Amino acid sequence: MNLKKLFLSVSLASFALTSQANDVDYGLTAPQLNAQTFVLMDYNSGAILASLNPDQRQYPASLTKLMTSYVLGQEVKQGRARNEDLVTITENSWSQNPKFKGSSLMFLNVNQQVSLGDLNKGIIIVSGNDATVAVADHLAGSEQAYIAKMNDYVQRFGLKNTHFATVHGLDHPEQYSSARDMAIIGAHVIRDLPEEYPIYAEKEFTFNKIKQHNRNGLLNDKSIQVDGMKTGHTDQAGYNLVASATNSNTRLISVVMGVPTYKGREVESKKLLQWGFANFETLKPLSAGQNVSEQSVYYGSLNKVQLGTLKDSFITVPKGKSAELKARYQLERKHLEAPLARGQVVGKVIYTLNDKDIASVDLQVMQDVEEAGIFGKAWDWLALTIKGLFD
Repeated sequence: MNLKKLFLSVSLASFALTSQANDVDYGLTAPQLNAQTFVLMDYNSGAILASLNPDQRQYPASLTKLMTSYVLGQEVKQGRARNEDLVTITENSWSQNPKFKGSSLMFLNVNQQVSLGDLNKGIIIVSGNDATVAVADHLAGSEQAYIAKMNDYVQRFGLKNTHFATVHGLDHPEQYSSARDMAIIGAHVIRDLPEEYPIYAEKEFTFNKIKQHNRNGLLNDKSIQVDGMKTGHTDQAGYNLVASATNSNTRLISVVMGVPTYKGREVESKKLLQWGFANFETLKPLSAGQNVSEQSVYYGSLNKVQLGTLKDSFITVPKGKSAELKARYQLERKHLEAPLARGQVVGKVIYTLNDKDIASVDLQVMQDVEEAGIFGKAWDWLALTIKGLFD
């Protein structure tokens, strides 16, 4: 894509525009699924490509374990724990604890020592409820303290319809999530924990000489490149599945919740993912460090500053429509004034298709600009005053 041709107009008016992380009307009819709620999201751009009741609060069941494992992964990433750390299993996390009756288990034994890494596999691959409690007790001292960490990340992610009340996902009246929120959590797992994410693709796990298979049957489907993520089921939740798949330069995340049958969650997820790959493509119009515009700066040590993006930006468009894509940039203020810090957001790059805004990317300052001295400020004040007379 030729960036110079892409930027067809410039507007310096103040504005507010939501990002592509929200729903966009592409004019395409989404597939009909047998699910209470679903979402299909482009991982790189955050665009919601299809949805039904995306913000409806549902029982998440074992989809909860996406966040349980995420907290564990962050503890390891930040150096507060190691995968090699040994955890002593107590009666609270014993597989024979009555609270786990009839649920999925890793089959932990009392006083057994198990590595944190194996417990994480027990959570991700075989959905062990006993493993979640063992991890919570070890890392936070109690389930409630660990749940507080989970909900802290809910706040950091800006999730509007999620609250955790357990570490394992068994139904609780104060525990809920939505298809949209689960897609966002899934994206954070992939993006923030790249060393952990490959565990979600593992098809089986053997512990205590018991081999168990990953319940995500799409991992075995060779017609689609699914490499995660997590299943969930309770009587009240129905059958849930968060799945992620790649195709060429596109990664999609699907979420189906409240599906009536075990196999149905795979069928509906595959239908959604295949529809997405057939109808959309992901573009990278701006690369990290790429300049978009040079703008005047007032009251600063520099007269000009480069604007662009410090990280790769992605947008999603219907297949065959990339040539029709247009873009413009807008500044939050009419004039840029020092001081400015590298990475400071001063506007947006807005992408348009068929005269509709479909995405936006933050426009950032590419270098620090310090304040000028008193004489420089006085000169710029005079220049802006005169300029204002003719605007």
